[in-house]
Amino acid sequence: MSLQDTNGLTEAEFLTNYDASKFERPSVTVDTVIFTITSEAEVNKRSLPDKELQVLLVKRGGHPYLGQWALPGGFVNPKEDIDQAAVRELKEETNLDCRYMEQLYTWGEVERDPRTRVISISYMALIDSTKVTIEAGDDASEAKWYSVRDKVFKKEKIVTGDGFVQKKWVLLELESNDETLSAVILVTKIVKGTTIKYEREVIERNGIAFDHSRIIQYSVERLRNKLEYTDIAFGLMPELFTLSELQKSYEVILGKKLNKANFRQKIEKMVIGTNEYQKGKAYKPAELYRFNPNWDEEDGF
Repeated sequence: MSLQDTNGLTEAEFLTNYDASKFERPSVTVDTVIFTITSEAEVNKRSLPDKELQVLLVKRGGHPYLGQWALPGGFVNPKEDIDQAAVRELKEETNLDCRYMEQLYTWGEVERDPRTRVISISYMALIDSTKVTIEAGDDASEAKWYSVRDKVFKKEKIVTGDGFVQKKWVLLELESNDETLSAVILVTKIVKGTTIKYEREVIERNGIAFDHSRIIQYSVERLRNKLEYTDIAFGLMPELFTLSELQKSYEVILGKKLNKANFRQKIEKMVIGTNEYQKGKAYKPAELYRFNPNWDEEDGF
């Protein structure tokens, strides 16, 4: 027997008569932060001093923020899963298929988009730069890689009765061959008893549309944190790589040098030797490795 509500309706009867327009519905979008690391060939070709962490941006071809740079993304269709929308928008705007993509965070402040109330689900994707061919499409007029740099330039901490409030101001700079975009993001950590809350606010921005600068800054932090306990970095690597190349990728993301012996001890379970060696090197060629998909994260990193 079907249960009836206070109006005497069964669930089937309720759903048949349900008025979806009763509540105003916000728009939902997906935005994807796509990271890569410049390859040795790219470093040599562009005379870069070193490898760099890069993020892919698209130039907006329409209002709002016409001509400014944004993350690839767009609106979710009513009968489309969120993950499907992220994959579709990425393909439409950049012609990319990423083998690693994960949902990061939901951004829902009321006035974050000047058009209407928009809730955005952000994703992080990683891609091997040697296999990238980007093509701008859809409402993007251009797609381009920008090198990512972030620096905390100011901190303050206020002690409260049951915790503290810590603020840090982060300068985010995104640089291409001919242009530098920037933003200042205020990251606030609120500790109250046993609860911790984080807030991010864009204080200044130059050339970066919407609130995408704080999404990028958050994604960089997330990527760095996940290096400590997951195999996320291998999403940036080619199928075969040397241990030195792998270590360099970690150092680029973390922004610091790592001890060679300690690093190799930590990642030894995550890689498999191939007994193949680099070719065309003047110095002694290094052995090539591949990712070990059977490594156990529970063993620790």
